Amino acid sequence: MDATLAKYKDIFEKKTFCYVATVGAGGDPQVTPVWCEFDGTHIVFNTARGRVKDKRLRRNPKVAIAAADPDNPYRYVQVQGRVTDITEEGADPHIDKMAKKYMGQDRYPGRKPGEVRLIVKVLPERVQGMG
Repeated sequence: MDATLAKYKDIFEKKTFCYVATVGAGGDPQVTPVWCEFDGTHIVFNTARGRVKDKRLRRNPKVAIAAADPDNPYRYVQVQGRVTDITEEGADPHIDKMAKKYMGQDRYPGRKPGEVRLIVKVLPERVQGMG
């Protein structure tokens, strides 16, 4: 694990929103807040098939992610990396796990009929932090 990321990995253990930046086909950026975690190798978040993030990440796997420590917003980490995996496998239990972490609920209440959940794994390539 990158030494800088190791210094800030506790940020991902808290109820921290990760702000994920993607780039569209025309070069336009988009930033989306997501629930996230760090599995020791990847920054992991969940989305649904067909969403803008899903389409953009399949076209261009390069992302930037920023997360501020909710206990001290002047302490933050920013990561540049690339998506190494997008999978349906385990995505439903994962979104429920994230709902427990962020909302204290056993099941994700925002699930829509027919929605296919996806786990996205981002491999950090450059890491910077402050605080």
